[in-house]
Amino acid sequence: MLPAPKFTALDDSLYGYLLAHRSPDDEVVHELREETARLGGQAVMQVAPEQATFLRMLVAATGARRAVEVGTFTGLSSLAIARGLPADGRLLCLDVSEEWTAIARRAWAKAGVDGRIELRIAPAAETLRALPQEPQFDFAFIDADKKGYPVYWEEIVRRLRPGGLIAVDNVLWEGDVVRPEEQDDDVVAIRRFNELVLADLRVESVMLAIADGLTLARKLP
Repeated sequence: MLPAPKFTALDDSLYGYLLAHRSPDDEVVHELREETARLGGQAVMQVAPEQATFLRMLVAATGARRAVEVGTFTGLSSLAIARGLPADGRLLCLDVSEEWTAIARRAWAKAGVDGRIELRIAPAAETLRALPQEPQFDFAFIDADKKGYPVYWEEIVRRLRPGGLIAVDNVLWEGDVVRPEEQDDDVVAIRRFNELVLADLRVESVMLAIADGLTLARKLP
């Protein structure tokens, strides 16, 4: 038997209220959002405003010092993560687009966090597999091609310290994960990934209704 639902559905008015009641974005974030919006339909790949705030707070609250991001796009999530790190923290960003990450680089420099970030332009699976096998990350964020999620997950979990966190975006896929008639490649990949995480005994996990669904997983000792 399912527990009684305890959630609030968001319409446009309530979502606006939600956004208005969080710490305000600064000019760097505003400019980054505006520049990304000019990309047109591709701008949907940018993380939601409240999601960026959540990532920054999560990184800062956990005291993470070494982080990795798979899928940087124009840099809002990486900017948030880098701002949550201490001054000597390091974030490794993995992406395949020079064009989109050029926007990210400018935002990082304006925010003064570019010294904390290393960007590698190459297929993320190749970059991750080339890293040393020992635990080296405290925090990870995955937001890239959905069919690649299982590979990114496996390579990162191996390199995550006990107690480290992984955040994974788009795990609800606009609700299509529970609509059997939806069978496109991305939703099928997300469904399979969600089951993979659920069965992974190396972590404990929770799925949150933030933006398009965010899974948080903590590596067990």
